[in-house]
Amino acid sequence: MCRLFGMNAGDHEAHVSYWLLDANDSILAESHRNPDGTGIGWFGPDGVPHIKKQPKSAFDDPQFRREATSVRANTLVTHVRAATAGQDTLVNTHPFLIDGLIVAHNGGFGDLSVVDRELGPYRKHVQGDTDSERYAALIAKFADDHGDVGQGMVAAANWLADTVPMYSLNCVVATAGNLWALRYPDQRALHITRRSADFSGDSGVTHHEVRGPEVVLVASERLDGAADWRMLDPGELVHIGPDLQVTSRVAVDHPPAHLHLLDEPDPNIDV
Repeated sequence: MCRLFGMNAGDHEAHVSYWLLDANDSILAESHRNPDGTGIGWFGPDGVPHIKKQPKSAFDDPQFRREATSVRANTLVTHVRAATAGQDTLVNTHPFLIDGLIVAHNGGFGDLSVVDRELGPYRKHVQGDTDSERYAALIAKFADDHGDVGQGMVAAANWLADTVPMYSLNCVVATAGNLWALRYPDQRALHITRRSADFSGDSGVTHHEVRGPEVVLVASERLDGAADWRMLDPGELVHIGPDLQVTSRVAVDHPPAHLHLLDEPDPNIDV
């Protein structure tokens, strides 16, 4: 059910084709299990957001390979979708760009009419019919309220955890130079690691070594076989800044009020 990938390369641009196409458990490999949409969102050195997405699987989309080999990014978010709410359409495909935030989500929650009321005027940003796009709009709303993206993510996650039936709020959010990742609760994985920015196969640098320019990666799956991937704790929010320093805090310190287990019906089914 959906997979996330995020990268922050700080003040330099990095190629991402290794992680998207060639790693042991690349985004392309994950798309065979998550075939309902593929998207890439990134910022370059000019700070301008770019979104490329299609409501089809990456393995069936030649455009994904072209973009994976051509994109050079400072910060990037990639998502492959296994639909639980909303049809396979472009507007329902992640990532979402709202108020300068690139957002992708792995999870689900219900009571979308309640979320719509909380969004108020921010409901105008929701073009499709997914819970995930509403989550992105809710993060944008609370980020504006608090004047800080991280605080907005904390407020949005706590509000959802306390208010609606849900099973996962895992998400990755990017702005120019910054990347945030949240894991909540403990039903879906999200990992973090640091790598060399040189992914070329003939460089003599193995993919788990860190030499020279670096990147910090977050991903639903351990994309390679290295042992240094760390799974985020339940409720943990990490921030990777332009200097690639990683900070962490507990975003949600209590269980959801209405937890749906993964083997129960999706909370959106009767919405």
